[in-house]
Amino acid sequence: GTKLLWGTANAFSHKRYMSGASTNPDPEVFAYKAAQVKDCMDATKRLGGSNYVLWGGREGYETILNTNMTLEMDNLRRFLELVVDYKHKIGFDGQILLEPKPHEPTKHQYDFDSASCLAFLRSAGLEKEIKLNIEANHATLAGHSFEHEIAYAIANKALGSLDINRGDPLLGWDTDQFPNSVSELILPFYHIFSNGGLEQGGLNFDAKIRRQSIDPEDLFYAHIGGMDVCAKTLLAVEKMINDNILPDYVSKRYEDWDKDLGNFIHSKDATLEAIHQKVIDDTIEPTPRSGNQEYLENILNKYL
Repeated sequence: GTKLLWGTANAFSHKRYMSGASTNPDPEVFAYKAAQVKDCMDATKRLGGSNYVLWGGREGYETILNTNMTLEMDNLRRFLELVVDYKHKIGFDGQILLEPKPHEPTKHQYDFDSASCLAFLRSAGLEKEIKLNIEANHATLAGHSFEHEIAYAIANKALGSLDINRGDPLLGWDTDQFPNSVSELILPFYHIFSNGGLEQGGLNFDAKIRRQSIDPEDLFYAHIGGMDVCAKTLLAVEKMINDNILPDYVSKRYEDWDKDLGNFIHSKDATLEAIHQKVIDDTIEPTPRSGNQEYLENILNKYL
């Protein structure tokens, strides 16, 4: 049957939020947003939602000339604390997700990318309470690939859910186009499903048809094509995982970390002085090794 993937609140379109929501210089705006989010969290719980997403489109600033960044970030931390507290109070068993985006509509957004979001959550002590909802087009706007943002979140046990869309590489804004390329999705999906999947998360089409696509069937073509591309990518990823070529190569590339020197570096006996002495005693002179990128790219193409 139909299930609600996540709920959220629009705290960026109305002019009251033009200078931020929880980062607004006016505490009345903070309070209004908090009240709005409470209502949306209540609705998400009643509808059986699996997640609640926080996207801070206005949580940032335009110019440092009129901005108290310390206070704004303190207020954003306070807001996130209130959300987590309320989640536990009402018994909402879904995930709370923070969605990174570097800019647009605000020039400098505090939730720039996965790394900055996780650093911010750690500064608030909330890294175990809030995960990330990662969008493909937001990743590219931040100068990252979709798979980089996903892999970073996985490495930090923070991947929650995905907005599965694409941008136009020739444009510098969020175009929110439907996915239509297996080659763009295969590495993101590979990293997700070779590391346990999305658990309570899912794939959300945060996308819209193009301005000139005005026929009713265009909306169907977009959704059907997007779902078909995701399905085709999943089949390719299943074969990749079963063939196990990439994990074997990566394991071999890093295998020396499981040998004497690698184990010593991670031992309690290792200090800078001790490592320095070991380099002298063992006459360590590293020999560069190829990363074999072209070979691996050719291997990847076999699955497309």
